[in-house]
Amino acid sequence: MANAGAFLTDDSRIRRYKDRVARFSVIAGGIFVLLTLVLIFFYLLYVILPVFSSARITPVQTFTVPLSDTRAVMLNDQGTAAFHFSSSGALSLVPLNSKATSVSSLSVSVMAQPTSFAAGLPHEQVFAYGDAHGGVRVVKPLVHQGELRAASPLDQTYIQLDPLEQPLIRLAITVRRQVAILVGLTQDHRLVAKVFQRTHGLDASTQDWAETTLSMPEISEDITAMIATPDGRSLYLLAGDWLHAIDLQGAKGSIRLQQNVSRGEGEPVAMTALSGANSLLITGANGEVVQWFEGIKGGRRQLIAARSFEAAQGGLQQLTPEYYRKGFFAIQDDGTLNTYYMSDSTQPVLSMPLLTGKPGNIPELMAISPRANRLLAIDGEQWQLFRVENPYPEVSFNSLWRKVWYEGYPEPDYVWQSTSASDESEPKLSLVPIVFGTLKAAVYALFFAIPLALAGAIYTAYFMSTKMRRVIKPTVEIMEALPTVILGFLAGIWLAPLVETYLIGIGLCLLILPLAMVAVGFGWAFLPGRWHRRVPTGLHILLLMPVLVLVGYLCFAISPMIEQAYFNGDIRSYLTNVWGIGYDQRNALVVGIAMGFAVIPTIFTIAEDAIYSVPSHLSNGSLALGATPWQTLTRVVLLTASPGIFSAVMMGLGRAVGETMIVLMATGNTPLMEWNVLEGLRTLSATIAIEMPESEVGSAHYRVLFLAAFVLFIFTFFFNTLAEIVRQRLRDKYKSL
Repeated sequence: MANAGAFLTDDSRIRRYKDRVARFSVIAGGIFVLLTLVLIFFYLLYVILPVFSSARITPVQTFTVPLSDTRAVMLNDQGTAAFHFSSSGALSLVPLNSKATSVSSLSVSVMAQPTSFAAGLPHEQVFAYGDAHGGVRVVKPLVHQGELRAASPLDQTYIQLDPLEQPLIRLAITVRRQVAILVGLTQDHRLVAKVFQRTHGLDASTQDWAETTLSMPEISEDITAMIATPDGRSLYLLAGDWLHAIDLQGAKGSIRLQQNVSRGEGEPVAMTALSGANSLLITGANGEVVQWFEGIKGGRRQLIAARSFEAAQGGLQQLTPEYYRKGFFAIQDDGTLNTYYMSDSTQPVLSMPLLTGKPGNIPELMAISPRANRLLAIDGEQWQLFRVENPYPEVSFNSLWRKVWYEGYPEPDYVWQSTSASDESEPKLSLVPIVFGTLKAAVYALFFAIPLALAGAIYTAYFMSTKMRRVIKPTVEIMEALPTVILGFLAGIWLAPLVETYLIGIGLCLLILPLAMVAVGFGWAFLPGRWHRRVPTGLHILLLMPVLVLVGYLCFAISPMIEQAYFNGDIRSYLTNVWGIGYDQRNALVVGIAMGFAVIPTIFTIAEDAIYSVPSHLSNGSLALGATPWQTLTRVVLLTASPGIFSAVMMGLGRAVGETMIVLMATGNTPLMEWNVLEGLRTLSATIAIEMPESEVGSAHYRVLFLAAFVLFIFTFFFNTLAEIVRQRLRDKYKSL
């Protein structure tokens, strides 16, 4: 007996040791999971927060340069030197990395006694001087082996723009790789223009410029400013109160659009082009700046005033646009420097006093470096260089979550368009369309999955025979192990064309199949009792399945006949042309069906376990008191299992929100804000999967994708937390049953 007691003592000691190890293992695992989630959360914040950092401008150096009569200044790519163009036709090189208070410069003569000057868009880095004989010299400043050069980007060093050799009083210039535009205004108020296009010679490796002279329209008003677009198609003229858009395609320039752009007091006094010249900033005499661009509004093309910028004190002067981004710098009348960005708001991103000489003094000219990290302010011979830190101006709360009026759009809108054909295009990084697409995909998937999954769970747990349940339940659970990439592949390659071909049949199935099930149920109820006794309990579903297959087949069989009889054989065209409903082959209907199959096993398994786990004495007691099986199900079993059923639905919602491969392969990945079930969508997870490999590390696009991941993380956390709160309340409410 003593040996037996010792054996039991040793055995209990081993069990206690195992229990302790298991308890600590579970606790350690839980802590590790929580720590991992916290680390993911803080890493996402670490990547995201820099895009919301404030812009800063700090002085670097102040010095004097013995140069005057400044017409334009251009900084090199590194911000270490500046090219200075004077009114007398001289080009000078000024170093900016010196710590001296007085800096000397190298100079070359471009043109003697010029009568006009023009600068191309900042990105082009080309400049032009016009003379008293109608001639033009186009130059691009270069430094080669320490020597300053005024290189010509065209074949000709001197271009005779006006055949009548009248003095040129205004110029407009743009030079790109394949096209160049040169427009001049003569002293006798004539417009003269030439277009240069690249042509291949006999040797494919050589290219020449082909020159074409355009006939230009007459403008009666005095022309204040001229800007040529880099695509060589348009010339914008500011003349009096009117903005003219001249079409340069063809042998003769023609006025395409005219718009009165006067606002407030006084007429417009200046015009500046943003990067790409798709937007024009027109400054009024009262200092208000208005952004104009072309767009289609009200069914016709017109010039649209998108937004206006006003200074806190006085007006805005000396507008300096950035090279590639849709932002600009401006000086208030009190000498305050303001920084604006189009997708942010009409309020400045940054506002600070500009310390050039006396307080409130306004510099005569400003220049920004190509990388937008250096700003140069010039006031006579006094130069001041600033360091600019504003790496992500295109990202703000306004651009992410509010409507923004983008170039070419008829009105403000939510737009996600992160990539473009050129560096000068405006990034559109609104998260609203892809958040909407995520919710849209989840909602349509749950519309399909919840009725089937819950009905299947109820029947399997409450009505089905035990023998059949042992087969059905594991079969449905195995569906959850099916890779979603397979479901996405089948949805995109097989299901989407099938839905397109039998769209009417799909609609009929959604309508007639439930009616067929109800009809079979009523028919079974009215059969004699001997028929009921011939079918074993729990196997009634075997009678319903052939009916559903037959009804589904008939729906698909009559679909082409209905389409031919009532929709002229093309339901897609009928929906678009008659009802105005768009149709994409890979649409939300396809996603709902495919993703519904992926969500069904999750909802079915949890809900079935919850219903099956309801104590049998509750249902037996209800039946003993005279309740029917249906009354027992709806008033006892489902209420008791409601916490588990709700958890199942919320788990399915979380599964649908985070799904990637199905929505990636089964939708057109179009970020639309439409609830139309026949149009495409784009989700957060699909956007991350598509664009993350192509994004530049550290760029605004890269960090906004991490922000999208953070939003997805928050969504999942919110839904799971809500599910747990509701589940606990339902459990407390019905625990007395």
